[in-house]
Amino acid sequence: MSSATPADVETPSPASSPLRIPIFRAIWISSMASNFGGLIQSVGAAWMMTSLSGSAKMIALVQTSTVLPFMLLSLLAGAVADNLDRRKVMLAAQGAMLALSALLAVFAWQGWLDPWLLLAFTFLIGCGTAMAGPAWQATVGDIVPRPLLPKAVALNSTAFNLARTAGPALGGAIVAAAGAAATFLINSLSYIGLIVVLLRWRRPVTERVLPPEGLWVAMGAGLRYVAMSPNLRVVVMRATLFGLSANAVSALMPLIARDLVEGGALTFGSLLGAFGVGAVFGGLGSGYLRSHASTETIARIASVGLAIGTAITAVSGLLPITFAALMLSGASWVLALSTFNISVQLASPRWVVARALSVYQMMAFGGMAVGAWLLGMLAEQHGVALSLLVAAAGQGVVLLFGVLSPLPQVENVNLDPLSQWREPEVALPIEPRSGPVVVTIEYRIADGHIAPFLAAMTERRRIRRRDGARGWSLLRDLNEPQLWVERYHVATWYDYVRHNQRRTQADAENSALLGGLQQEGVPIRVHRMIERQTGSLPHARRHEPVTMDARMNDPAG
Repeated sequence: MSSATPADVETPSPASSPLRIPIFRAIWISSMASNFGGLIQSVGAAWMMTSLSGSAKMIALVQTSTVLPFMLLSLLAGAVADNLDRRKVMLAAQGAMLALSALLAVFAWQGWLDPWLLLAFTFLIGCGTAMAGPAWQATVGDIVPRPLLPKAVALNSTAFNLARTAGPALGGAIVAAAGAAATFLINSLSYIGLIVVLLRWRRPVTERVLPPEGLWVAMGAGLRYVAMSPNLRVVVMRATLFGLSANAVSALMPLIARDLVEGGALTFGSLLGAFGVGAVFGGLGSGYLRSHASTETIARIASVGLAIGTAITAVSGLLPITFAALMLSGASWVLALSTFNISVQLASPRWVVARALSVYQMMAFGGMAVGAWLLGMLAEQHGVALSLLVAAAGQGVVLLFGVLSPLPQVENVNLDPLSQWREPEVALPIEPRSGPVVVTIEYRIADGHIAPFLAAMTERRRIRRRDGARGWSLLRDLNEPQLWVERYHVATWYDYVRHNQRRTQADAENSALLGGLQQEGVPIRVHRMIERQTGSLPHARRHEPVTMDARMNDPAG
């Protein structure tokens, strides 16, 4: 999806707040209202499950059914958000969640729910959230300048967690006064404000130069980009490991309220509110920490805080101490997730940012879903306290992983398009979907430059594969040892154009290094060829060139 800045928004200075941008402010406020509704409903669903089934496993599965869609649908959601109008994607998701929440309220009032039907509804509503998430998060980067992006992400976390401070307690009060069905109805009404804002927003969209990729191709491109980007790979792996034990407190909160502090629905809502209060402080404090500590240090602080808060919750039977422990857990939880989110956004160019976020969400929330399920089974067999202590120990594993693979600092990495490559003129017309297209690039490298050349080509191989090249190889001529040939292919001419347009400013150093290693006065030669079977050669001669040749100073190829 091409980025665009609303015409009615004056780009603020780096010192400004994202809330000065009208459309960000409007969506932020309406999203917070929707968050209130979602958290009120989550209290109703979790507490209803305690009446439908006393099983700890089934109660924990409510949390699993909420986050499992992020694991299953995030990649699809990211591909949709990068290829379609993000505003329309968000509208469709919000409308679906409104309808499902209203239907859930009807089923609850009529007494038609059983444990598995309740899980099905929470899963489907979670699917709507999963589809909307990457579209909104990627849109933030479109409407907020890069220097303000960390503040915008922190504000989004703060909005959600402001709702967590009062939403669960309010949800507990509503459950106690009017029953769980009322919480489902309130949630359905909470989507209306955001739908109205999105309907009124006339988002300008830059005209596409190329048609959108197919969904399967786009999903593959997103996975490949993350896999071939060391910075993103480390963040995603860390977030996955963090998620396995991070959700223990939230998943087992009904049991903490019922068994560890011996309370009811109001206590349950209050405990969730304490977690939310801590999360707000974590969101508000993230900006200060980012200005005084490295990304890895912040993540370590979050893991230590979550481990301590979870362990105290496990051993404390006193409500005030549990409140304090949950506040610490909430602050640490949101601090870690916002740090991961910011790192992913800053480490991704705009063309693939929604897919990168979706991969991160898929793995992080997938870890949470699996972790909640495993910890729920452990709680059923050996008690809630032991399950929480195991989760606290899990954060120690996260810390060890951080020592071995620390999170990268990506604030100063320039991922704007390089914009040096131009589609080459060819001798004969070629159809955009013709292919495969095979590209060879000839370098002349002196013997004394072979070691740095090979090092540079290692990075070039990563860049090529990351941006969609297939079958990359490096060849050396046996008769002319100074002649080196880089070879790769792409499926179609469209893919060849996309591949080269994806080069970023951060990749320019590699191109400059290769150009500097080339023998002086000898141009780098690029050959572009279309692969053909022998039976199609007569057709190819009439309509398409078999080979194209160019001399280039820039080895982007």
